[in-house]
Amino acid sequence: MIFTDDTEDALRAAVGLVNSAEDPDSLTTRAEADAFVAQYPYTGRIDHDDAELAALRALRPRLRAMLLAPRDEMAEHVNAALSEVTLTAQLRRHDGLDWHLHAIADDRPLAERILVETVMALTDVIRSDEGSRITICADDTCEALALDLSRNRSKRYCSTTCANRNAVAAYRARRAEA
Repeated sequence: MIFTDDTEDALRAAVGLVNSAEDPDSLTTRAEADAFVAQYPYTGRIDHDDAELAALRALRPRLRAMLLAPRDEMAEHVNAALSEVTLTAQLRRHDGLDWHLHAIADDRPLAERILVETVMALTDVIRSDEGSRITICADDTCEALALDLSRNRSKRYCSTTCANRNAVAAYRARRAEA
């Protein structure tokens, strides 16, 4: 494990939210927002309304910029976000998870909580100088983010689909050369 479980979960959720903007956009309805929250659970307030959907959609470009920024710029993004919110840090243990930090109140809007959870995770990324684990997918036709949490830094693709597409293309290229 490179990061703590809560850091990895927050990074996965942020990358999932950012990647929902890729073609085709998979965050256009409240049902899709509910599916996102089911895949990446957050405690606290979930409104299930159009305003929450719009806020989630609006957050995606900001998270993308944060996640892909070089280390010093990432720190600037983190500091800017932290200056915009009221933190109410508490240690919590719930849902089978051991003690971890909740930095913002559960009654704050979901998009704000996602932003803060991402910022807290990026704090660990910055402190450990592991920003290279967040990249753009190695598939030339894809702009989604790839999050590499592997021990050997081997993940290059955002999904199995992109990895398989490239493996098949490489196989066909080798066969054509033979």
